[in-house]
Amino acid sequence: MKHIWLLFLTALIGGSGLCQELPKDAQPAFQAGEHLHYKLKYGFITAAEADLQVSSSDIKFNDRPAYHIIADGKTTGTFDFFYKVRNRYESYIDCNSLMPYRYKENRREGKYRHNDDIKFDHDSGKITANKGVFPFKGKVFDFPSAYFYARCLDMSKIKVGEKLVFHYFLEDKIQSLTITYVGKETVECSLGKFNCLKFNPEIIPGNIFRKDSKFYLWITDDKNRIPVKAQVEVIVGSLTMDLTEAKGLKYPLNNQ
Repeated sequence: MKHIWLLFLTALIGGSGLCQELPKDAQPAFQAGEHLHYKLKYGFITAAEADLQVSSSDIKFNDRPAYHIIADGKTTGTFDFFYKVRNRYESYIDCNSLMPYRYKENRREGKYRHNDDIKFDHDSGKITANKGVFPFKGKVFDFPSAYFYARCLDMSKIKVGEKLVFHYFLEDKIQSLTITYVGKETVECSLGKFNCLKFNPEIIPGNIFRKDSKFYLWITDDKNRIPVKAQVEVIVGSLTMDLTEAKGLKYPLNNQ
């Protein structure tokens, strides 16, 4: 089940290949007050829910303003009875560069527990976490900050089949994920039909996936660039992430 939550986070930031060839746009695609709500379904059963919110931070870093991002995830219904999950991920990011200053997580997944308080020093290339100091080069993110940075990337020149790679810090190490751009497609979620960019993220290894399981993700092809749907095949059936509510968006959500 732990891999399901990493998969859920992957879906939220998918399509976010942090390549040098894809420069960040000048203006953020989001604003303080944005709130997205998702449901993760197994067939017709809602297995989990997630909320993603952004606000102006009361804390400044290096005397610079920051956004405070909170991602909450929890199981529901029968899944909550057999395997309760209560996870919170927080990130503080620079309002201009969108690079992370600090990341905190509190994960409760069945009997599994993991807490961390991480500080990013981009000048010295060091990440300070509960279990030590980790050197890094280039752009390294946490999951929430990667998602918001990704939404501001210029995707106008991306080609079908192009593979994108981003790097993030999770569970005491720097990890990477490869995502393949599939093309444009119209997809339907709880909020309607949307013209989307379709991606195929690699699947995080686990014992619930078939060898040939497919994972697809749809991002709105507009100025918001938010995930509206994700779907992954498991051993029996499939899991679907569905956008059910979107508030405080910087731009109108253009559904058909």
